[in-house]
Amino acid sequence: MTAFDKIKAFLDENNVSYEFKKHEPVRTSEEAAAVRGDDIKIGAKAMILKADNKFVMLVLSAAKRIDSKRVKEILNVKSLRFATPDEVMEKTGCEPGGVPPFANVFGLDLLVDKSITQNEFMAFNAGERTKSLKIKTQDYLRLLKPRVEEFSA
Repeated sequence: MTAFDKIKAFLDENNVSYEFKKHEPVRTSEEAAAVRGDDIKIGAKAMILKADNKFVMLVLSAAKRIDSKRVKEILNVKSLRFATPDEVMEKTGCEPGGVPPFANVFGLDLLVDKSITQNEFMAFNAGERTKSLKIKTQDYLRLLKPRVEEFSA
């Protein structure tokens, strides 16, 4: 089962309505927003980081950047770095840029930036760089019950 299939099944099982879009392959948040026809700020960027010896997923608005110093404080870790493309593939089965913001599907801890909560909808690549889903932010927060902190710049 692909990451896309897992996410779709999870949303269907929980009766969450979503908008699906197939599009040209995208690598950046800007490209994704353009092909979706949405404001970049509703894009949910899922980043895999290695915090000390553990992998964690951070999700933030595609219009924002991670404040590494703040993330270190929140997670109470000494070292923090982005996962390599090979590590991302190993942990999620997805290429960087295609990772959906559903840490539960991958068995990862999840930290969500407050910027996500400021929009009615969130749009994200759904396991592939050619597939996007758009859901209500409240559905995402209700289902995943993530830890929400402020860590973006």
